[in-house]
Amino acid sequence: MQSIGVSKMNTKSDQEIYNYWIGGFFNFSAKKILAILNLFGSSKELFYASDKAMEEMCNICSKKGVRITKRDMELLKSRRDINLLMKSLEYLKEHSIDYVTLLDNTYPDKLRHIYNPPFLLYLKGNPFPVHKKAIAIIGARECSAYGKEIARNLAGALAREDIVIISGLARGVDSYAHQGCLLVEGSTYGILGCGIDICYPKENINIYMDMQKKGGVISEYGPGIKPLAYNFPMRNRIISALSDGIVIIEAREKSGSLITVDMGLDQGKNIYAVPGRITDKLSMGCNNLIKMGAKVVTSPQDILEDFSYYCSRAKSDEKDLNIILNKEEEAIYNLLSLNPRHIDQLVDLSGISIDKLMEYLLSLELKNFVDQPRKNYYIRKEVW
Repeated sequence: MQSIGVSKMNTKSDQEIYNYWIGGFFNFSAKKILAILNLFGSSKELFYASDKAMEEMCNICSKKGVRITKRDMELLKSRRDINLLMKSLEYLKEHSIDYVTLLDNTYPDKLRHIYNPPFLLYLKGNPFPVHKKAIAIIGARECSAYGKEIARNLAGALAREDIVIISGLARGVDSYAHQGCLLVEGSTYGILGCGIDICYPKENINIYMDMQKKGGVISEYGPGIKPLAYNFPMRNRIISALSDGIVIIEAREKSGSLITVDMGLDQGKNIYAVPGRITDKLSMGCNNLIKMGAKVVTSPQDILEDFSYYCSRAKSDEKDLNIILNKEEEAIYNLLSLNPRHIDQLVDLSGISIDKLMEYLLSLELKNFVDQPRKNYYIRKEVW
């Protein structure tokens, strides 16, 4: 077999390229790959090994409790194809996809010691900043206006303190957390449950592209892998492992977000929960976590104080309502909360005519104090 020319593959060494082959071409666990490589010495030697040597390897692994099936053996033999490998590497290069394996020094240490670590990770964007603190923000896909604003504002406040925001790029809380970080030009990473070159859901394509400028997207799934339901609980272990703490914003009693929490607890992570009304089904998961000992989050400082941060910039950004808003605008702002109120209700509460009220609400929207999640319903934007 012909050896690969390193110069054709940018800065990757021969060994890194063959590590990609064993990690990217087979659905093998890290444990199985490491057992195989331990016998052969390297992935390159495995690539060029004789059929007899591979059969001996299969027997030895079985004796050591690592099961390698005949199908595994046939896959290994059939995919020792340099042309196929080079074609795959060229695809990564053309689509600006990088990769790192468990054998590389640049592999995140936070992932090395978890149960079933991914052997290979794909990346679009910037390498994960392992020396920075990172907070995962997750929650309901069908979140409320309250959940949306909390996710966006909390992520933005943490990002202003140079904290990396991690989430799953899903609809709802995940999307708004990424958005909040991007709005303040922070660093955010989306951990995918599909191929690295697939944006799922499709409506998040702008977030998917924008986050690669200062952050990135990460996946253990190679190009073209569809977003199958099984993949998402698996990717949650990566979200929890890369984070230093996990914040839950709106989760039903049996929410998928709680899988991430369980994994985070096993990994020794700080768990935070944003409380909600006891009558809201979307708040049951968070409220139960608080009862079980999760730290209540009512401001970014509740998180920052656990990491020896002083929220100096957040304090300097506080707005003096008496200076920025006139008397009528401040009165209307104080009538609002993160739960939407219809304009008719605001007319009754304020005693102001609907024409004047519309004028004040527009002014508040332009000053970024008020949002309209749906027509004629208004919420306040929290000033953190």
